[in-house]
Amino acid sequence: MDPRALPPRVVIDPGLPRDVWARLWSGPHLLRMARTDAEPKASGGRVLLVLVPWIALLVYLIADLPAAAITAGAVGLVGLLRYTSVTAGRRDVRQRVRLAREYSAHYVLPEDLDYPCQRLLRRAQDAVDAVLSSAVHRAGFIDTIDNQVTLPEEVWQIAQRLARLSAMHAEHRRLVPRVLPSGLEDAFRPYTTALDAAWTSLSRRVRHLEEYARQVTRADQVYHAHQRLETLAARTPDYQRLVADTVRDDLAHRHIRELGEQARQVRRLFEESVLQARRTAGELLRTPLT
Repeated sequence: MDPRALPPRVVIDPGLPRDVWARLWSGPHLLRMARTDAEPKASGGRVLLVLVPWIALLVYLIADLPAAAITAGAVGLVGLLRYTSVTAGRRDVRQRVRLAREYSAHYVLPEDLDYPCQRLLRRAQDAVDAVLSSAVHRAGFIDTIDNQVTLPEEVWQIAQRLARLSAMHAEHRRLVPRVLPSGLEDAFRPYTTALDAAWTSLSRRVRHLEEYARQVTRADQVYHAHQRLETLAARTPDYQRLVADTVRDDLAHRHIRELGEQARQVRRLFEESVLQARRTAGELLRTPLT
């Protein structure tokens, strides 16, 4: 296990209502509590409320009456506000844990996956991050709306299947003996083959995502070069005049033509890279997991 490898992030069904999705996303630790049926820990707010009268009585005994009354009132008010705040916070936590239990089939936690499946999911997430953070995506050169909808759904579908595969891997390890009796290997082989086939299919799916991300990254690089060249293109006449004034006649015409061609060549390269990225996306999304 590589200690430098980052674990995958929680994946939540993007098809959930937006408010439900946001509440689930805001508290990953509550999703873990719901998954393990743990209960929110009791707060010290109630203890503080019990101590308030005793604190007030102590102040009353050691101070004069007016000061004691003011101090006791202040301490009581602070205790009441603290208790109210803590009670409201605990109520919110309980509601969110109940919500997480209600939608327990609509999210996948890193600990739901074995290590190989965690790494595969992280690779899928990294590929989607690269696409959605790219300049060509933000500028709308690739299918921005389709990416924003389809790619999170793709990661969700992959995460669901990896969770099922991890559970079946664990079951398989429990049920299949390490050393099989002679002659029984063929009886167990179809089950192992089925798990291997599922892993191969999901790995191929993630590689397609990564190939799309590489194409988008390539388009990004050409796009940045194109932007810089556009700035230089506005100065092309100045460069052409410089060449015409300083280079011998037999070289001047060739340099001037090259300057005029550069912007067009980079533009064509950029358009080809974007087209290739779109083709790769099309190939990926033509065969959805759903």
